[in-house]
Amino acid sequence: MNTASLAPLAVVLPVLGAALAFILIRHQRSQRVVSIGVLSVTLLLEVVLLSSVWNSGAQAVNLGAWLPPFGITMVVDQFSALMLVVSSAISLSVLIFAAGQGMADGDEDGPISIFHPTYLILVAGVSNAFLAGDLFNLYVGFEILLTASYVLMTLGGTTPRIRAGVTYVVVSVVSSLLFLISIAMIYAATGTVNMADLALKLGDLDPAVQLMLHLMLLVAFGIKAAVFPLSFWLPDSYPTAPAPVTAVFAGLLTKVGVYAMVRTETLLFPGDRINTLLMVVAGLTMLVGILGALAQTDIKRMLSFTLVSHIGYMVFGLAVATVLGIGSAVFYVVHHITVQTSLFMVTGLIERRGGTANMDRLGGLAKLSPLLAVLYFIPAINLAGIPPFSGFLGKLGLMQAGVELGTPLAYILVAAGAATSLLTLLVMARVWNRAFWRTPEDAVHPDPILLATSGDGSRLRNSENVSEHSTGRFSGRDTVDLLPRTMVYPTVGLVALGVALTLAAGPLFSLSDGAARDLLDRTPYIEAVLGEGAAE
Repeated sequence: MNTASLAPLAVVLPVLGAALAFILIRHQRSQRVVSIGVLSVTLLLEVVLLSSVWNSGAQAVNLGAWLPPFGITMVVDQFSALMLVVSSAISLSVLIFAAGQGMADGDEDGPISIFHPTYLILVAGVSNAFLAGDLFNLYVGFEILLTASYVLMTLGGTTPRIRAGVTYVVVSVVSSLLFLISIAMIYAATGTVNMADLALKLGDLDPAVQLMLHLMLLVAFGIKAAVFPLSFWLPDSYPTAPAPVTAVFAGLLTKVGVYAMVRTETLLFPGDRINTLLMVVAGLTMLVGILGALAQTDIKRMLSFTLVSHIGYMVFGLAVATVLGIGSAVFYVVHHITVQTSLFMVTGLIERRGGTANMDRLGGLAKLSPLLAVLYFIPAINLAGIPPFSGFLGKLGLMQAGVELGTPLAYILVAAGAATSLLTLLVMARVWNRAFWRTPEDAVHPDPILLATSGDGSRLRNSENVSEHSTGRFSGRDTVDLLPRTMVYPTVGLVALGVALTLAAGPLFSLSDGAARDLLDRTPYIEAVLGEGAAE
């Protein structure tokens, strides 16, 4: 049996789950059961797909009995299957975290009734983008996930969220419009939008036309991936959203853009015509992003800048364009999705426990909540690239690929990567020193929540010495669980998954290198779609 025939279920199941969750809009407990159940089944399905393509190679399924290049084709190879598994695992963890927040207090920042169906639509869009075998279906995947993200970003309807949402919508629409124009021009030039067919036909175009189409797609995907100088929108957009939404956005949305860049650069535009440009963009993305992080006092904004910065590592691996470079980039994408999402989830717990995410107003969290300190410390040093964690292994592979390339620009990128890693460690250490290590009394205008909790740091009792402003979202309740187990457990699970990436680095690197070889070879993908001998 061709297991690729199961691939459409990765999109269909979340859509059906969203419809059922919408029907149950007045029954939030049932919504939670449906959403978590659907994502769990989807994840198991994608694990089966990954196992199949790991052993058998790329596979394709044609929808509606239309043969390629005319019909809609979904393609499952090692790269897309790995991204499906990681994205669903992350989405499930964040969904459980969000459901736990809603069960703990049901405040205005928690998931409201529309959250669950919208969240599942977002997952469906992400899965469709990873499976798309043609540019237009890739565009559809982007539009599905972006439409859902507009709703999720503005949950609660507060002024900052609406303002950030407007910026996000405008930038996304511009990016999507540029992508759609690019698709139209590619179809006009070649008569097809099927990516396997384009891999054979684009090479026959005039080099100047190729370059124009290439750069248009690259700019469109660069905006979505938030590479410099197209990343200006992200630090102002993500931090305003609710904690679960920020976490899933940080983990997934920019990586869909990175996935599209890797797929099109290797399949449609092989060679090194713009690799120098990609290297310059990678270096500037790393350095400008991390320098922006150094200037922040809000943890969520700081993490948003580090998110931009570490996209540069992935672009670096793509620019090197060797098996080691792209394989290390694939490994680093998996690492970064996991670790960055876990850090945003931990930040949600910090904000809940300390009443704020502003480092200047935090202090003493290591003593008040040792578990929270551990949950921050592990992914923080992993993101900074401290041995032996997966962040170090991924960066080491990227730097080794740069050294093997041996060009002056590659050496500059290696140095920029090392400097970015050291500055990331500095940024992570600043949060630790201010929020966890110093006493609450040493903070600048510490939030009264820090000073009004019991000794175990887990319960808040509303009293006269706690301002109504600080506890407004908890007003009317005698006690509030500041670190509910329903939020802590999925965070612990995701942090543990980040550690597991280190323990499973050998098989994961083997899978990443296999994916890189297929990406650079192109033959397995083309023949899976068009049949044996099509690539000759």
